[in-house]
Amino acid sequence: GPKTMSETVLLAESGRTTGSATARRLRADDRIPGVVYGHGMDPVSVTVVRRDLRVALSGAAGLNTILDLTVDGEVYPSLVKDIQRHPVKRNVQHIDFIQVNLNEEVTVAVPVRLEGEAKAVEADGGLVDLTMTELEVVTTPRNIPDEVVVDISGMDMDTTIRVADIPLPAGVTAAADPEFPVVTVLTMRTPVLDAEEAAAEAAAEEGEEGDAAGDAAGDDSGDDSA
Repeated sequence: GPKTMSETVLLAESGRTTGSATARRLRADDRIPGVVYGHGMDPVSVTVVRRDLRVALSGAAGLNTILDLTVDGEVYPSLVKDIQRHPVKRNVQHIDFIQVNLNEEVTVAVPVRLEGEAKAVEADGGLVDLTMTELEVVTTPRNIPDEVVVDISGMDMDTTIRVADIPLPAGVTAAADPEFPVVTVLTMRTPVLDAEEAAAEAAAEEGEEGDAAGDAAGDDSGDDSA
């Protein structure tokens, strides 16, 4: 059956105070300022402890983790909507949480992972190419899959796995065009051809260099006669 998502509680304090002194103190405390909004609520300024946030998002669902964001005792089921990072240090400077209704669908990007070995493709010198590393899906928040797994063991040189071919859990639909390729096969040239073509290209380049030298000589003689 569908796996139950563990409840991930993230404690926050409402951060009603603003100003650079406060911001400095927050950073010293290792707290991250943020905001919670969505579902018709007035946006609430909050702060979360940096380490708590890291722990809350460290599970398999990553940024798609449903957080029971608890602000001064009130619980807002939320998703991380946006993370702003310091341009140099890359540490989180501000975070947006969006309150979600657990019965309403959301659109999120889920990582795609390949599974199995495409033996027929390897035997023919082909290469399996993942063209979409993430798939946008539409589902209710607690139903968001941690990842989408694509089995490539049945692929041959002519196989293209499209969005429509991807198995998704019940209640989860892909937002992308069903015809869009997710996994394709790249044909590699045979080594023999490579060697022959390389030789042909080298010969062609030598020929071009010869012509260029000839043109230059021609120009010189033209200048002399003038």
